[in-house]
Amino acid sequence: MASNPIVTTILEHSRISSPPGTIGERSLPLTFFDITWLAFPPVHHVFFYRFPHSKSHFLETVVPNLKHSLSLTLQHFFPFASNLFVYPNVDDFGVIRKPEIRHVEGDYVALTIAECCLNFNDLTGNHPRECENFHPLVPPLGDLIKMSDYVTIPLFSVQVTYFKDSGISIGMTNHHTVADASTRLCFLKAWTSIAKSGGDQSFVMNGSPPVLDRLIDIPKLDEYRLRHTGLETLYKPRSLVGPAKKVRATFILSRTNINQLKKRVLTQIPTLEYISSFTVTCGYIWSCIAKSLVKMGEKKGEDELEQFIISVDCRSRMNPPIPSTYLGNCGAPCITTIKNVVLSSENGFVIAAKLISEAINKMVKNKEGIFKDAERWHDGFKIPARKISVAGTPKLNFYDIDFGWAKPQKYEAISIDYSVGGSVAINASKESTQDFEIGLSFPNMQMKAFADIFNHGLESEI
Repeated sequence: MASNPIVTTILEHSRISSPPGTIGERSLPLTFFDITWLAFPPVHHVFFYRFPHSKSHFLETVVPNLKHSLSLTLQHFFPFASNLFVYPNVDDFGVIRKPEIRHVEGDYVALTIAECCLNFNDLTGNHPRECENFHPLVPPLGDLIKMSDYVTIPLFSVQVTYFKDSGISIGMTNHHTVADASTRLCFLKAWTSIAKSGGDQSFVMNGSPPVLDRLIDIPKLDEYRLRHTGLETLYKPRSLVGPAKKVRATFILSRTNINQLKKRVLTQIPTLEYISSFTVTCGYIWSCIAKSLVKMGEKKGEDELEQFIISVDCRSRMNPPIPSTYLGNCGAPCITTIKNVVLSSENGFVIAAKLISEAINKMVKNKEGIFKDAERWHDGFKIPARKISVAGTPKLNFYDIDFGWAKPQKYEAISIDYSVGGSVAINASKESTQDFEIGLSFPNMQMKAFADIFNHGLESEI
């Protein structure tokens, strides 16, 4: 969906590189965790900040600082200023060359400075808002370049947008092969630290520099993922696209709500000794989505299936564990499958929460290690079913991302707008890390149906 020039005016296009001579030529091979994401669309996020200052102050003070601090940050996170090199062809020996992230002197991050005439307070609310109003706030990645024996893809871009006398948004787009949510948060914490201090000395001395070594080296799994990824279908849209006439809304599950949901599950399934806040949240949202579609008149056969997909961070679960600051992807898909008639039933939430809990425990508590059955992790995707995936995790608090204007007024995961089947953004709340924010993107009628079921379900727990 192209940006509406009436909504957003581009003020400047810049190319931000690390300081000369700080990176040079470097490369980083993809692991099987990264390779999984080769053919997926980019990831889009927007942070909104209160900024009741003039446009001249924005251009003369904020923009130069963001440019300078981004440049300094890139020297510590060179993959963000690099290009992805993919080699789709098989050589004479039937071998596929592993894709790599490659940086040469002068590589850059595309930075767009823009101005928006939309209402800042409306965009940062929790109520249903038109999805298409957010799309002009995130930048495209740039051009995919096809050569005879390889393809290059930019990995990261940024857009900073000014709202008259009210706020700033910082939109980011990254190719998923360079970073998962944990790596993005690590990068953003470094950038904000450098932006607030004016230099990188404090970050170098007291921060958490990324671990760039490829600590995950399992050639058999690398080769397996390469052969099952479909490199010939590399997907990289110039701009964010998604179904028209959708709205996005944010729902809050308070700690009280979460504890009530836990109590209901543990009361009905007394053999279940423990269930996490994240698991009951996933089960509740999943069942509410299914019930909202039934309320709208959707009819499903008795044997039709629903799937819920969670990414399990493997960093701390490897043997030996790898640092939380490891740069790259390190998530394993955990898939829960259930019949639609069960999920949308009165007791669907409890059953869904139980099954999600069992699926996670089976993966993380496997006595043979987290990589047991890794070659079959993606088999579940082949099952005909409506798939709902989770974007984000409450363990990573993106409301800590403060460039010096206080914490964000709102954080939005824009990518859920075009997720096939559906996607749910689950994050720690702005007000309290004990509460969860649930971000959804649906057609307006479905959003209304979901809100009714979501609120009624919580009221019945009181």
